Amino acid sequence: MKDLHAVSWLNGKVRLLDQTKLPEELILLEISDYRHIVSSIKNLVVRGAPAIGIAAAFGVVLSVWNADESDRAEFLTRVNTAIDELKGTRPTAKNLFWALEKMRNTLSRNLSRPLRHVKEAMLKEAQAILQDDIDRCRRIGDLGQELLPLRATVLTHCNAGALATGGHGTALGIIRSAIEKGKKIKVFADETRPLLQGARLTTFELLEDDIDVTLITDNTAAFAMKKGLIDIVVVGADRIARNGDVANKVGTYGLSILAKEHKIPFVVAAPLSTFDREIENGDEIPIEERDANEVRFFGSTQAAPEDVPVYNPAFDVTPHNFISAIVTEKGIVRFPNAEKLAALLK
Repeated sequence: MKDLHAVSWLNGKVRLLDQTKLPEELILLEISDYRHIVSSIKNLVVRGAPAIGIAAAFGVVLSVWNADESDRAEFLTRVNTAIDELKGTRPTAKNLFWALEKMRNTLSRNLSRPLRHVKEAMLKEAQAILQDDIDRCRRIGDLGQELLPLRATVLTHCNAGALATGGHGTALGIIRSAIEKGKKIKVFADETRPLLQGARLTTFELLEDDIDVTLITDNTAAFAMKKGLIDIVVVGADRIARNGDVANKVGTYGLSILAKEHKIPFVVAAPLSTFDREIENGDEIPIEERDANEVRFFGSTQAAPEDVPVYNPAFDVTPHNFISAIVTEKGIVRFPNAEKLAALLK
């Protein structure tokens, strides 16, 4: 995955790897209108909490990149409109709002300067957010790999790899770093219904890096654990409450229950930008509900009656007492709770 990036900036345009087309097609989109960033986030062309934040930051830059540098009022209107529209794309991932706030703060700090310099400052900030995420993921991987034995089979859910971040990944970053240390790691990847991010994306990027990966259906996980095929579960996160409750791709909560029953460590990997200091516990995390046809159809094939009601939350919440450790770029918090996390976030 070294030559493939989920989000990048190229000559005044944002380049996105279209993740809705993987693994059948490798398509790079070059986007010059922030509204296409808005639709790309909504439609999962770019997905994964850190990558969404990075894309949104560059989207703010696009909103004014070709703007009239003599009309300050119009410039500000464009930025604020873009930020509001990007905020409305997906409600659960905290990194989105964190990145947009950083972009707004950059705008505020530079308002008195010529607009050309404001544009440059905003681009520099977006590029810094991208590089910062790469660095954070590398640190998460290097710290988190300590939790993996010399030989281990890791179960993953959804995709928390290079495709979901600036690079290296969070959950998959731990796996990559462990392999770099010489550990013998195998991966079982949940397919992750209904959009198969595990099947389409996680297996794709692990195979690209010659990492041993086996695909399983979501409802095979319990049996695999019972048979002793899984040593540890490692997942990413979209938002983490102050007490350590974690929102992640729907199905994560069920895996945490299974892991606890089978006495298997359950590890969450996430940068500090995923933590929501304003939310006390998981009950307060907004959970996105997506289109019913994602469930009624399997790709382009109808899999259920068109009029059957569907409940399709994109995420669920895993209580902190089901989590063995949260790995951040600042350190590992074992058996997380509000007190331990407050010390980490101080």
